[in-house]
Amino acid sequence: MVKLIAILTGFCFALVVSVGAAEKVDEAAAKKPAQKSKAVVQKPQVAPKQHPAPKTHVQALPPQHSNKKVVNEKNTAVPKQQLRKMAPHQPNTAPMVQSKKAQTSKQQQLQTSTAPTTNVQSNNVQINKVKINKQTVKNIQAQHRNFRAKPNTAIASAQFNPNYRIQAAQNWNGTQYNVFRSYQPQWHDQGWWRSRYNNNLSLIGGGWYYWDSGYWYPAWGYDEAAAYYPYDGPIYVGPRARPFDQVVADVQAVLQEQGYYKGEVDGLVGPLTQEALAEYQAAAGLPPTAAIDQPTLESLGLS
Repeated sequence: MVKLIAILTGFCFALVVSVGAAEKVDEAAAKKPAQKSKAVVQKPQVAPKQHPAPKTHVQALPPQHSNKKVVNEKNTAVPKQQLRKMAPHQPNTAPMVQSKKAQTSKQQQLQTSTAPTTNVQSNNVQINKVKINKQTVKNIQAQHRNFRAKPNTAIASAQFNPNYRIQAAQNWNGTQYNVFRSYQPQWHDQGWWRSRYNNNLSLIGGGWYYWDSGYWYPAWGYDEAAAYYPYDGPIYVGPRARPFDQVVADVQAVLQEQGYYKGEVDGLVGPLTQEALAEYQAAAGLPPTAAIDQPTLESLGLS
């Protein structure tokens, strides 16, 4: 009986061992295909890392030295694709040079058309489009050395106005126009004028004037019987106290030669003279003061 039990127990143990072994075999068999499937999945992941295309593309196109090889090394073999890619970089310099030349030419044209220029050619002095002949100016000045102006009934006299100011004078830039910006008529008696301008007072063209620093001004109130002032404002004659009617006569004659002045040479700064001055000044590139100022007298060659 004991033997029978031992036999049965050994048989059962052998059966259990065989079943366990079979299960281990099944488990090993199940694990083996799983490993093979992993290897299959890993192959496409490794493939893009070993692809040679990106490396050859980077090495075939050096960014900076390709132009030098095409220009200097005639016999070297360069791929056609590189030549096609490098071609657009070469013609870029031509339009840049042309644009710079065009800009410089435009600047020169603007400067010659807007800036007043003075060119000396033989006896002619050119100011913009205005030409003044020096010999003609000398002859005109010689004719008017003893010129004396007289009152002209066709030209009305200005009336004293203490609040009078020269219009647009604030728009004239330059120290030469300070006297026009600051001008204000003054009324004083003879004693006041003589105490200050005794040696620089003169009766010119029917009115009394005083000279100060190159300009003649109306001496309002000096003599009410001789107070004919066709122009109320400064008249420039230069560093010497030359009577301004001679200077005005010179200016009128020169403007006649230029075709600006249509009136008679009377030595008075009347409306026609002021109009001719403004036209000439605009043509010469000067502020249109319509007055005999320093820049205008110098441009006419009369300073």
